[in-house]
Formats: sequence, structure tokens, C-alpha cells
Amino acid sequence: MAATIAGLAFGPVSLPPGGVAAELLNLLPGVDIHSGLSERDAAILLQLRLPRVVLGLLVGAMLALAGGCYQGAFRNPLADPYLLGAAAGAGLAVTAVVAFRDSDIGSLPAGVPLAAFAGALVAVALTYLLGAAGRDRTPASLILAGVAVSAFLAAGQTYLMQRNADDIRAIYSWLLGRLATNGWHEVKLLLPYAAVTAVVVLAMRRELDVLSVGDDEASGLGLHPQRSRYLLIAAASLGTAATVSVSGLIGFVGVVVPHIVRMLAGSSYRAILPLSMLFGAAFLALADLAGRTVAAPAEIPIGVVTAFVGGPFFVIVLRTAKRVIT
Repeated sequence: MAATIAGLAFGPVSLPPGGVAAELLNLLPGVDIHSGLSERDAAILLQLRLPRVVLGLLVGAMLALAGGCYQGAFRNPLADPYLLGAAAGAGLAVTAVVAFRDSDIGSLPAGVPLAAFAGALVAVALTYLLGAAGRDRTPASLILAGVAVSAFLAAGQTYLMQRNADDIRAIYSWLLGRLATNGWHEVKLLLPYAAVTAVVVLAMRRELDVLSVGDDEASGLGLHPQRSRYLLIAAASLGTAATVSVSGLIGFVGVVVPHIVRMLAGSSYRAILPLSMLFGAAFLALADLAGRTVAAPAEIPIGVVTAFVGGPFFVIVLRTAKRVIT
């Protein structure tokens, strides 16, 4: 709530946080509080900032949830939507839709998340097959496979961008991550996919705790490890793909947030996953606020902000998890 109020109150035009909170309460039925905001300020709040902040909350929650889910499903502390190639696969699919259908990146059709989902699922499947090939099936091999798959898909995306030079500027700005909204269109596009992902993953969070002890032990406890893992990966990939289709590539959220939650709340996924959604939503709302205000009136792409925070954090996680990934 604090991150939401801050994201709504501050920007090129600052609004009083108390007035913002009162105006939000007025959206509830039967509530009528004098917020003290002018008609112009209320329009800025409700028509411009509120859709953007809500989109940021949804995107942050989905990326953090997907990261935590991937880490549990693969038993790898460094797994996240970007290291496993899911984001690259979804990005290639969206770029292909823009290139071949001559679509505007700012007004993508409703079926784009499904195309992105297919690309994300193919990328994760390739990563899993390459990482599990041979006798050396370590977490490190999975990460290396994800890097290789991501590089290959990024090359295909670059080729499509160069073949469609007229769209390259718009696609490039999208690749850096963005939360620019066209009213509530992006929120409505993402919401149903986010709801399906959240319901499936949160309903199976106890199974992630069982998977963490190993497949043999999980089978002995009555769980079907592969079936559960495939369903969790599919649900997380759906959320990642839908997120990428509306916000572009925003990295490191899936690594940073679940690790912070794990340090605060312990190792049980019953707590990690719901708290990751809350922390991820707050993290991205504050990152978007920093992108809008640090270099005002210019705007820093949100992917740059999250990389600036997540890059050093990833190095710390890599060093502390060295025994796990080698």
C-alpha cells in the first residue's frame, strides 16, 4: 500500500499522499470523502497514474511469482524467467507478431499473450531438454542451457528487427521494459492470465515444498513429481509470457524478490510464493517511480532500473549459492 500511494502521489506533478488515499477510497461504493484534489489533479491520478501503477503491481507480482515457482520446480536458486529463456521466447513471439502482422507495439491484439505463451513454453522446454542431456544434470548445466537458448532466440529477434526497420525503435523501447499504458487496456489484457497463473501456482505451493526434498522422496510421499513440475512450469510460463507481452523485458525481479522473501520468511514455499507476489508488486511500483522521477522530465526505462538494482544482487546470490550451482 505504501508503494502504491508513493507511485500515485509522486511524479512530474506531485500530489498530496493523503488526498491520493482519500480519492482511492472514494472509488469504493458508499464512500464519499473530500480529498482536496482539484479536478485536474484527480484526472491525473485516476486516468494517467492509476492504470500505470496497477499494471506495475500486476507485472511485479507475476515476475516474482514465476521466479519463485521456477526456483522451486527446478530446485535451483538462480532460476528465473529470464535465465531459463522464457522471456526471450515470449519476446521473440511478440516481435514476430509485430513484424508479420504490422501491429502497433502500443496496441497489441488480445491474442498476443497466447503467442508469447507458446514461445515461452518452447524456450523453457528447450532449456530443460538441453540442461538435462547427458550424465551431468547439475543446476549449472540448466543455467548454461538457458543462456544458450536465450542467446539463440535473441539472435532471431534481432534478425526480425533488422528486417522490419520501421518498427525497430518501438520494439527496442519495448525490449528495455515499459509500463506505458493506453488507459486500462494493458491491465485488462494481463489480468485473466495473471489470475490463472496465481490460482494454479498458489494452489500447488505445498507441492513445491515436497519437490524440494527430491523426486524419489516426493514419489514416496505420494506425489507425481514430473506431472506437478510440468504443470507448475506451464503456469509460470503463462504468467511470464503475458507479462512480457504488455511490459516488455523487465529482468531480475524473479531473482531478487524471492531471495529477499526467503531471507525474511524462511524456505517454505507456502510463505515464499504469496509474499513474493506482494514484495514483487511493491518492488516494481517503486522501480517505476524511480524511473519516472530520477531523471525527470526524461524517463528511465524500468528494465534499466531493475537491472541496476538486480545486477549487484545477482552477483551476491551467485557467490552465496556457489556450492549449490557447482
